[in-house]
Amino acid sequence: MIDPQHMKAATLRVQAALAQAGLDARIIRVDETARTAEGAATAVGATVGQIVKSLVFLSDGTPVLALVSGSNRLDTAKLAAQTGGTISRADADAVRSATGYAIGGIPPLGHATDLPVYCDQDLLAHDVVWAAAGTPDTVFAIAPDRLADVIGARVCDLAE
Repeated sequence: MIDPQHMKAATLRVQAALAQAGLDARIIRVDETARTAEGAATAVGATVGQIVKSLVFLSDGTPVLALVSGSNRLDTAKLAAQTGGTISRADADAVRSATGYAIGGIPPLGHATDLPVYCDQDLLAHDVVWAAAGTPDTVFAIAPDRLADVIGARVCDLAE
């Protein structure tokens, strides 16, 4: 666990969001970058499928968050069917504006704006998943069904 005095502001925001949601999740710092699903899996000793990719897209220009298993690719047509809009990629500025975090460290909660969240059903096949905690080198473990419930995510099929 990281001493809060040594946490970056982004990670402190995630820690506060976890506490506010009633989640007792420990944020850890990894030596390797967790910027990719493969890197995160290696760093925490998990499978790639246990890594939560937090992906921001635009649905008719409105930011949405998709939580996808690290072993899957997001199917934008399936996301479009869920949102009811046309899906496009969000650039780095739009991601930071919507979430308050930079790409590579986007957590599933504690965002700057209230984003609709869509969670790929494949994440729920695991007992524990690992999600970014505000920076590319911080993560936390959580039961995926608990995470989806607490953040109000719509669980659906998003995988290609």
